[in-house]
Amino acid sequence: MTQNKRNKPVARKLLLKLLGSRENIEMNAATAVRVGALFGISENNVRVTLNRLHSSNLLTLVERGYYQLGPAGKQFAREINQWRHAESLLSDWDGSWIAVQTSSLAKSDKKQQRHNARALKLLGMEKLIDDMYIRPNNLKTPLNETRQKLHNVGLAEKALVFTARDFDDLHNVTANRLWQSKNLESHYRNGIDELERCLDLLSTLSLEDALITSYEVGDRAIHRVVFDPLLPSPLVDVALRQRYSELVKHFDDVGTQIWFQFLH
Repeated sequence: MTQNKRNKPVARKLLLKLLGSRENIEMNAATAVRVGALFGISENNVRVTLNRLHSSNLLTLVERGYYQLGPAGKQFAREINQWRHAESLLSDWDGSWIAVQTSSLAKSDKKQQRHNARALKLLGMEKLIDDMYIRPNNLKTPLNETRQKLHNVGLAEKALVFTARDFDDLHNVTANRLWQSKNLESHYRNGIDELERCLDLLSTLSLEDALITSYEVGDRAIHRVVFDPLLPSPLVDVALRQRYSELVKHFDDVGTQIWFQFLH
């Protein structure tokens, strides 16, 4: 399969995902270079990345010159795999909202503005009015934990995080329409179709092509799950989302088996 038509993954992300796909996976530099070559990543890029990951304790060097996740890398793997348990963190919706007020934040700090935007997106929040963002309060975690999570992923400490309810009729209607539910449901259906087709395709491919395809398709699917707003009913078809999420988990498990075969 030609590489010039592919979007090359970042070497750091590729290696950490591979080594974090199973407990105690080991990989030497030569294998890492071989993996990188499949995605059009140069040998020098891979070796420099390995050294940097090792220096930052994301990787550790074990006997026989093999790398595996270090303490920081294991923590990173746990964080990026949290998407697998997202559905279990949801509760029934009582009609209230989690709200973030950003009016006290400096608009001139562009870097912090980017961090704020990413944090709000990660939690599925949308703008109700200027400087106020909301999401349905259907999370099991207490508000103080949700607030801390937002700060941990980049939201400025000065931002106010609180619960809100009893909007007037106009703002209540607006709030319920902030998320494009039909688009989300279409995305779930299209995603299910893509993953099912790809699962059928993988068994017909060579190991190398199956590895590339499973990584590219799986990475896109996981990204969508990570940034899913996890809306409650009646804002979205929850059963359809859960079906999609379970299929993404299954596809990720299949991809992990392919990686394991490649490494051995």
